[in-house]
Amino acid sequence: MTLLKSVDQKLFHTEIPYKPMGKYAHFLTVRLTESYPLFQTDGELNKARVRAGIHNPTPISRLTMFKRKQSTPERLVGRELLRNYGLMTAEDCEYNVKFAMDNPDCIIYGFAIGDSGSEKSKVVVDTAFSITAFDESHETFTLNAPFENGTMASKGEDGSKPGEVTSRINQQDHIKPQIFFPSIVTLKDPTEAGFLYVFNNILRTRHYGAQTTRTGRVRNELIGVIFADGEITSNLRWTQAIYDKLQAENKLNSHDPLNEDDAIAAATSAIETLLSEEFIVHTDFIGERFTSLLNEVKSLTGSEAGIKAILQQADTEAKAYNHKHIKQKPEGDKAKAGKASKAGVQK
Repeated sequence: MTLLKSVDQKLFHTEIPYKPMGKYAHFLTVRLTESYPLFQTDGELNKARVRAGIHNPTPISRLTMFKRKQSTPERLVGRELLRNYGLMTAEDCEYNVKFAMDNPDCIIYGFAIGDSGSEKSKVVVDTAFSITAFDESHETFTLNAPFENGTMASKGEDGSKPGEVTSRINQQDHIKPQIFFPSIVTLKDPTEAGFLYVFNNILRTRHYGAQTTRTGRVRNELIGVIFADGEITSNLRWTQAIYDKLQAENKLNSHDPLNEDDAIAAATSAIETLLSEEFIVHTDFIGERFTSLLNEVKSLTGSEAGIKAILQQADTEAKAYNHKHIKQKPEGDKAKAGKASKAGVQK
């Protein structure tokens, strides 16, 4: 069943292949913070010392968004949808505990279940880097814990004297709003339904990083999709090319946030330049051509009938792949393995 009219069906597989077949779909995403998220390890924001641009050799520190901090929230959104439409249950498939091995999440994003089996992820996400430097992209907050009377003064329940101001104060670095992380999400050997499944997950995901129930709001601005017979440029090189263009146009100001229109325009121009230097065959959906594709995808995912058709087709393909390529075990062995194993997730 064909779902998209704006994409040539030869760019998709009719079924999920077992071995790599050299078809790639690259989602060009600019992740934009809209609150104060935390991308951290061991209590500190993740950062890296790298070259500022391709042409500007000055080293700068940039905030980093590790791959798992990008892919995990997106696959969890997909799993939520599968449960909502009755294609997955929490009892049969629980993230990082046991995997059913026969649904779109498991087959597309991968799984590892000890001796019971594993499947390599077909979604490739690499570390993303902030366009602007670390020093101008984060802010240190002082955190406290007020009591029920709305003040920092204790009532004495915890052993302190009534009216005494407690020392429940801590400092934490947060990423500022309007910080941009260019990120290329690659889907290997896509079927049409698998492509739409991953596309929808990127569009729907709104929170990344730690404390996702309170902060971490991030908007994904997709600027294009590239179908190719190989991988394209890295996130770092794309970010460096964007930095060069913004600096050449005098659009970088350490005192003011980066203008979103300027960042998106520079990201589009930079990726077009980088693609012109590639040695691969590629079909580009950028600009008006991407707008047409995006509108078609939104019309599908914005209706119950459309999203059901995508999920059901993706589920049918996943179950066919499972039956054909994943070693089947008797029901008793499956249950035993599910209880005994501690799952790991393919990066």
